[in-house]
Amino acid sequence: MARRGAAALALALVLLAVALTAVGAQGAALQERDYYVQETWSREPYYARPEPEPEPFSPPLPAGTGTGTGEREARPLEPRPPKKAPKPKKAPRREKFAPETPPPGKNSVRKGVRTKSSEKPASDGHSVPVARDEVRESCPPLGLETLKITDFQLHASTSKRYGLGAHRGRLNIQAGINENDFYDGAWCAGRNDLHQWIEVDARRLTRFTGVITQGRNSLWLSDWVTSYKVMVSNDSHTWVTVKNGSGDMIFEGNSEKEIPVLNELPVPMVARYIRVNPRSWFDNGSICMRMEILGCPLPDPNNYYHRRNEMTTTDALDFKHHNYKEMRQLMKVVNEMCPNITRIYNIGKSHQGLKLYAVEISDHPGEHEVGEPEFHYIAGAHGNEVLGRELVLLLMQFLCQEYLARNPRIVRLVEETRIHLLPSLNPDGYEKASAGGSELGGWSLGRWTHDGIDINNNFPDLNTLLWEAEDRQNLQRKVPNHYIPIPEWFLSENATVAVETRAVTAWLEKLPFVLGGNLQGGELVVAYPYDMVRSLWKTQEHSPTPDDHVFRWLAYSYASTHRLMTDARRRVCHTEDFQKEDGTVNGASWHTVAGSLNDFSYLHTNCFELSIYVGCDKYPHESELPEEWENNRESLIVFMEQVHRGIKGMVRDVHGKGIPNAVISVEGVNHDIRTASDGDYWRLLNPGEYVVTAKAEGFTASTKNCMVGYDMGATRDLRRAGGS
Repeated sequence: MARRGAAALALALVLLAVALTAVGAQGAALQERDYYVQETWSREPYYARPEPEPEPFSPPLPAGTGTGTGEREARPLEPRPPKKAPKPKKAPRREKFAPETPPPGKNSVRKGVRTKSSEKPASDGHSVPVARDEVRESCPPLGLETLKITDFQLHASTSKRYGLGAHRGRLNIQAGINENDFYDGAWCAGRNDLHQWIEVDARRLTRFTGVITQGRNSLWLSDWVTSYKVMVSNDSHTWVTVKNGSGDMIFEGNSEKEIPVLNELPVPMVARYIRVNPRSWFDNGSICMRMEILGCPLPDPNNYYHRRNEMTTTDALDFKHHNYKEMRQLMKVVNEMCPNITRIYNIGKSHQGLKLYAVEISDHPGEHEVGEPEFHYIAGAHGNEVLGRELVLLLMQFLCQEYLARNPRIVRLVEETRIHLLPSLNPDGYEKASAGGSELGGWSLGRWTHDGIDINNNFPDLNTLLWEAEDRQNLQRKVPNHYIPIPEWFLSENATVAVETRAVTAWLEKLPFVLGGNLQGGELVVAYPYDMVRSLWKTQEHSPTPDDHVFRWLAYSYASTHRLMTDARRRVCHTEDFQKEDGTVNGASWHTVAGSLNDFSYLHTNCFELSIYVGCDKYPHESELPEEWENNRESLIVFMEQVHRGIKGMVRDVHGKGIPNAVISVEGVNHDIRTASDGDYWRLLNPGEYVVTAKAEGFTASTKNCMVGYDMGATRDLRRAGGS
């Protein structure tokens, strides 16, 4: 209509209160199933296959446990020189990783590539024949790195102090910043002599097959063990040393502190306890080591302790590690199973030309439905953090299967949400990490892109632009608190920006994401923005966003439904105890990161992004995947459901046409969002009453009250505002 000679359109604001999504759902109950029944994806478990190998050796059982009569008392075997020295046989396999040159500016040496060397023979030059011409199936790790082995199962002869006790002798454990507190980077013996040892109590008879060792994680000290013996026992008193012919086997250890070294036992040893006895160490260092033990626990149905703590899953999913080709094939299988709700697409290519594939799950794949929010999970920004990658692949299988089974909860989620799953943002890094495998890649092999860039902090630093503008005096105009533009330098072809970073940036700008989670590894916590400290010269400082209460709730929704994150009894992964905030943490109060994905998404788009650290072990063994899925399954679903909390609505003109790019403001919250191309919007908020205003250039602002409740369901407000 025309008024006072000027044409003006009325702006209509339609608000819809959205109920708070409940997060009380619990994970599946533990099943009392046999230890070995874990994988159900039409694959024979690794431990069910016959192993053509030498018969395992078992030390004598403790007195009173034998089934026969006339057993002699066990005592250690004494080396005896043979009458004629036989020709040395081929030594057991030892695998090792050589250092990978760190990218410029990275303070780390924890990465490597595969090399091989032979075992150091026993001092008498004898060796024991091992069936190397036949395939030998290795046992999985016992779980020192994954914390399956508790601190009470680790013992040592002596230790320098508590922070260097046996409980710190876990593969890939990281030291605290000061390295003189309770959290140091290895077990270190109190004395440097040949009588020191570190011991693992498996708490059941176990077929031990190998030992993996590392040196001490430290920025300042160089400590590692260069050779060691291995002993086993059934009672922790009588020990049998692993032999090489008639002499004790001396295993070659580490040549530096971060590269894991695997030594396989010449013959599997069946026992309850295993002990590592250092025989030599770095000349200028001390006896310090981190380790993992490879072993297959033997079935013991009468042992209630182990049956009570075993985890199995009933989901028929593909529990294995998938390389790039297998990942694409799995996506294709899911798409063929659920063609009506899935779509495969790519957001770009990696530095090496590998496509960055994503799977969309929606009842109308390929299109944005007006009023339907969009959600994403991103995994694999660090190529060596593999657990997140596999969880995303498991999730897409699960959603497809449950939708076909008409699970009401999953059907509602798929039909009311457009879900995007990007399992591998850094496939080049994954290729490096997978070459090392789940145990021998160290802490950093494959972390960076092929050209040495850490994607996690490769986004433009918009925090500094915002904070510097807010701190200036006598501003000519109000500083925008959202949709901060990307600096020109970042868009330059000469900028140090990974092609993967540019691809995901364009993806986030193209689609109107409301909520997202990037899955990472090496810890067990959910981190929310800001990730960068505001004060100069500080490395840790609580830096809340204007939506701090919303972010804290979003983080808690994942952590509280995870099986372990909020368990006050669990051991910390490395050095940080996140239980004081129930398994959540403000990113900047943990460690400052400039240019993080979380901060960039919040300041440049509508998307609320959080970092979800899904496990202490970045690259768990394949046998651990069923349990890790059970740990995270409920959390993954609950977090997706949070995209429907807060308010959503449409901004239309008087003709009913949606207005794109309209600004949505909430009174008291200094952060705005904008409408999508169709005029629809979603604003994440906690329960409460809010005053919401919509503004668009050339239109009259519209303000309304909106109540966000706890109850399920939505209330629709169809009032219209008049124009001027």
